Amino acid sequence: MDVPETVTTALADQQVEGRVCLEAGAGVGNTTAGLLAAGAKRVYAVTNDADHAATVRDRVDDKNADRVAVIEADLRATPLATDSVDLVTAHGLCNVLPPTELDAIAAELTRIAKPDSRLVVDDYAVPPADAAVNRLFALENAAARVVDGRPALTFYPPAVLAAVFADHHWTVERRKALLDPVPWTEAHLDAHAEVVRAYAAALPDSLGEPLTAMADDLVAAIGSERTGTMYSLAFRLADM
Repeated sequence: MDVPETVTTALADQQVEGRVCLEAGAGVGNTTAGLLAAGAKRVYAVTNDADHAATVRDRVDDKNADRVAVIEADLRATPLATDSVDLVTAHGLCNVLPPTELDAIAAELTRIAKPDSRLVVDDYAVPPADAAVNRLFALENAAARVVDGRPALTFYPPAVLAAVFADHHWTVERRKALLDPVPWTEAHLDAHAEVVRAYAAALPDSLGEPLTAMADDLVAAIGSERTGTMYSLAFRLADM
């Protein structure tokens, strides 16, 4: 399984081999792949998206299948046992969480983690104010608010996420940049436009069609852009 360089870099200074690990917000399983490659004893890949769960299952090859459990669950209330995980990862998770959900998820990840365990949180910093991609992200959030009543994206400064987890007895041990600048390729931008299209499909044509057209126009106008940063925070849980 191919592992993105950002995942490899984020895990490089962590003890993974022989550990029980959790990928919180598994997405397409990039960090699950990285944890397996680094020798994890077992990986729990948790997602509330059935399509993502299926992708992760398909991605895991036969020789690693007995080391992975893909779990479809809300990260605010998982079926995992208390004090059962040595290393928790959240790669690009917080970016898709509204502020109202952060504390509950931090609490659940803390419940699952063993005392003195580690947590790695990787996410995107707030893009520069003059970044062209902000227009597409704003459109995505506007469409999400109309349909779901919540934003699709939230960009948190590292200090904000550090403070959220500090309230649950996690201490930052290191911070480093994973991407500086972030290469927002045409494929990345089209993926964000596809989110807009999906929301637009849930709306009357009089609303949905202009949203779709605006998303397509923005992708064409921006093309690609290198801007902003992706950072990694590594935490240690207090042994209480």
